[in-house]
Amino acid sequence: MDSIKLHILSPEGTLVKTTVELVTLPGLLAPFTVLPGHAALVTALEAGHVRYVENGAEKRMQIKEGFAEVRDNQVNVCVEL
Repeated sequence: MDSIKLHILSPEGTLVKTTVELVTLPGLLAPFTVLPGHAALVTALEAGHVRYVENGAEKRMQIKEGFAEVRDNQVNVCVEL
């Protein structure tokens, strides 16, 4: 199965560094989900939940705002908590 490398950072340091099946991010217009093979993009994030599925289990993280970069099955997220 294809997977995504997820790296979530904050000013305090690395919060998450793992491999996941999918990531849902709180985009400015609406939440959106990143699956393996997603097109490259850079976007701002609004307050909400970053949700991801790791080894079949859904996990969540509340954020205030941030930015995300999606490229080559890797999602880099910089957030403020």
